[in-house]
Amino acid sequence: MTNSIYISTAEPNSGKALVALGILESSLRKSSKVGFFKPVIGDFQSAKDDEHISLVIDHFNLDLNYEEAYGLTLKRANELISQGKKDEMLEIVISKYKRLEDRFDFILIESSDYKNSITLEHSLNIEFAKNLAAPVLVLTNANNKSTDDCVDALRVAIDDFESSDCEVIGAIVNRTNSDIINDLNVKLADQFKNKKMLLSTIPADERISSPTVRDIAEHLDAKVLYGVRNMDVLVDNITIAAMQMQNFLPKIKENSLVITPGDRGDIVLGTLSAHRAQSYPNISGMLLTTGLEPDESIKKVIEGMKDMFPILSVPANTYLTANFANEVSASMRPNDLSRIAYAKELFDKHVDSKMLSELLATVKVKGMTPKMFQYQLTERARQKKARIVLPEGNDPRILEASAILSSQDIVDIILLGNKEEIVDVARKNAINIDFDLLEIINPVEYHKFSEYVNTLYELRKHKGMNLDMATDAMSDVSYFGTMMVQMGDANGMVSGAVHTTAATIRPALQVIKTKPGTSVVSSVFFMSLPDRVLVYGDCAVNPNPNSEQLAEIALSSAETAIAFGIEPKIAMLSYSSGSSGSGEQVEKVRKATEIAQEKRPDLKIEGPIQYDAAVDPKVGAQKMPGSEVAGQANVLIFPDLNTGNNTYKAVQRETGAIAIGPVLQGLNKPVNDLSRGCLVEDILNTVIITAIQGNQA
Repeated sequence: MTNSIYISTAEPNSGKALVALGILESSLRKSSKVGFFKPVIGDFQSAKDDEHISLVIDHFNLDLNYEEAYGLTLKRANELISQGKKDEMLEIVISKYKRLEDRFDFILIESSDYKNSITLEHSLNIEFAKNLAAPVLVLTNANNKSTDDCVDALRVAIDDFESSDCEVIGAIVNRTNSDIINDLNVKLADQFKNKKMLLSTIPADERISSPTVRDIAEHLDAKVLYGVRNMDVLVDNITIAAMQMQNFLPKIKENSLVITPGDRGDIVLGTLSAHRAQSYPNISGMLLTTGLEPDESIKKVIEGMKDMFPILSVPANTYLTANFANEVSASMRPNDLSRIAYAKELFDKHVDSKMLSELLATVKVKGMTPKMFQYQLTERARQKKARIVLPEGNDPRILEASAILSSQDIVDIILLGNKEEIVDVARKNAINIDFDLLEIINPVEYHKFSEYVNTLYELRKHKGMNLDMATDAMSDVSYFGTMMVQMGDANGMVSGAVHTTAATIRPALQVIKTKPGTSVVSSVFFMSLPDRVLVYGDCAVNPNPNSEQLAEIALSSAETAIAFGIEPKIAMLSYSSGSSGSGEQVEKVRKATEIAQEKRPDLKIEGPIQYDAAVDPKVGAQKMPGSEVAGQANVLIFPDLNTGNNTYKAVQRETGAIAIGPVLQGLNKPVNDLSRGCLVEDILNTVIITAIQGNQA
């Protein structure tokens, strides 16, 4: 139906970022050639201050730069309009947009932010939507409004667009209070019953709408005195402390930013004490006013505390500072993965997905895009939830990933460690996690600990292990998590954010062991390229496999591919193709190919073959004519770890491919290893992969 959508708001602070994230996520499941464009951006001090542009380009790794993603600044637009050069302004916007239109299958266009004249910007949005021939999706904000106010705001905005011959394809009411949402849905359906359009309401959620301490600090140009590491904690309440301590303490609310004059040492010390006390609400930070800072004795107390919440300082008085702080709206940054995940979750739950799919129906689907592959994996994991144990429960990255996975109901998470310590880590790192949605187990206190110890002893006593040694081993979270998988108390384990690969794999080899007929544990990466998904093996475990091991790696990789919906066409890679070369390495690959073909004649296996001949149809047809694999291989087996590891990293860096893995294969039950430098995204992908493996084990 459309290859573009113009998001326009009826007023400021309507939550465009949330809707933009949801639409881009949906469109990227259909095509990797997706663009983003803002006809007008605000007047910023530096060249790259538009947060929405930076957010979508960085988060989705879109193939465009910042300058390509906007038409002109609002200041320049106003200058041209005041000079009677409105047509010139439109030509600039249209020209820049058309350059993107030639490159992308779908472009999401986002209106201005209503930072200046609402009337002027609204009229500009109508002009842009009309001249870019883009159908319009209208947003409004239901915060502190009645249902009638919301409906009226949408009706007026839609009438304005339609009277200018713009097509309106939908309306979304964002930040809707729960007590009016049902009534609002009924009134929207009645008001627009004669129009075929997307109509949705998205509830208010403090995880999205509350600013962070960083947002407030930047808005007020505050000096950060302490707690710079914890600037991303949410601020749900502003609490002014200008009274005596006994009167102030009862007024503290959850996630408060306490504002007080900088010379109120009693308030500073009292706030610190309240924050440490379990009987008081969590405090997000302090904002000291009048330019005054605590005296040296109080600074000494603060500096002796670990993981301090942020303490900021501004020169303005308390009254003005509180007013300014209350005006700050939430922003969304590319590295704020939890907030981005919550935004997508809200969009998916509350926006009419069927109607949105119809709107995006004509976006060209070319192969398997990275987002499509990740979406399919997530949905498979969600359909049959697995219990995944994460031994490194004290790591902030693990906790952030756990918050996302549990809130989105993808897997059942088990964290290992001391509950108080884990909760404290989450609190100090501003991780908004609902611990009621997951399980925390302290290994030595677990009711099956003795059973686990005896099981390990029976498995390893022939190797000289006694009960004391088994008890010590089972106190280690890697062994304990592995035993949970072996005993059926978890479907899989993911570790390695803190521990070495050996510490993760060794317990698995001793306890879970390899599958019958398998002598080697190996790994694959799912390389999600812009238009397809390839399987690379082995890029992480075996340094220099012999022919028999290489054949086994190929067959295990084929089974992994099949398990994830990929029909394998296996290329046994070497530096020559077919019979053109000779040498020890070529012969190793040739023999491995023969062994694999003999064991599994039903699979399409070709080798030795060069990488270009394996994946490029033209080169494949030239070098190996008639091959069923050449030019269309999707499972690529490297001859050694050096070649495989360097190749996957080179392809990842040069093409922007998403590398998911390593995914271990050959074990009876799934255990997967993380890199110690892993990002939250890596943990998410690996847990989801492990969940799917666990349901198949």
